[in-house]
Amino acid sequence: MPGPQRFAGPSDLHLHSVHSDGTESPAQVMAAAHRHGLRTVALTDHDTTSGWAEAAEAASSLDMTFLPGMELSARHEWRSVHVLAYLVDPDHAGLRAMTDRIRSSRLDRARRMADRISRDYDLAWEDIVAQTTAGATVGRPHIADALVARGLVRDRSEAFAGILSPRGDYYVALYAPDPVTAVELVVGAGGVPVIAHPAGRAGLLPAPLLERMLAAGLAGFELGHRENVEPALRTLRRLVAERDLIVTGSSDYHGLGKPNRPGEHTTDDAMVERIIDRGTGSAPVYP
Repeated sequence: MPGPQRFAGPSDLHLHSVHSDGTESPAQVMAAAHRHGLRTVALTDHDTTSGWAEAAEAASSLDMTFLPGMELSARHEWRSVHVLAYLVDPDHAGLRAMTDRIRSSRLDRARRMADRISRDYDLAWEDIVAQTTAGATVGRPHIADALVARGLVRDRSEAFAGILSPRGDYYVALYAPDPVTAVELVVGAGGVPVIAHPAGRAGLLPAPLLERMLAAGLAGFELGHRENVEPALRTLRRLVAERDLIVTGSSDYHGLGKPNRPGEHTTDDAMVERIIDRGTGSAPVYP
């Protein structure tokens, strides 16, 4: 049974900083969350924990609880699957090796896409580097920002719908583990794995795959997210009720990178307690 409450709500457990594809520093992300009335926050940059220390210090100074997190990349066939990993051990050898490999693949992919785009557009690798910060996980959003800065598109949305579309000639696939392996890595690192925005426009993952992920230790689903749609949500709600799974709600905040705003979806206190009680790889930072 969950212990006494050790944090204050409301809680938003999915936010990004410049350490991946957000546009604000971890401290700025915490400040934005505080301005929107949040009191428990997780930083979940893609495939990296490098922003944890700054975010934890900023959250504590604002009297907020910080929940260490990460968004681990995975792939099933053509489809990207994002595994939110809470309270993992950042020094776990298997998880660290995988995130290193994914980040290396992101860098190689970005260079290859930049080369392809530069054949038709006035874009150089230096333009992309200028949109990143030291230690950031380079990705398509940084290419999108470079395209915006060069005046080739209006915003990230236009870039992703056109030049950076997976259906286009410039796209290069990213290496990522299969979703079951991703869940196993998170659990092995003492973490709590939750599938991000699992009911988006791409539809649900196949039921047999979800069963294998649950058997591997998948804890739950991020059902509160602006990209989720019916009827897939109804299906997942039934599954959650049948298996007593964890349900989260989050903003997926990226600063200026997306219109999402901190706290537009939040996670119930009881669910935050379940995550805290289940995670063993790292600990929340209380104010």
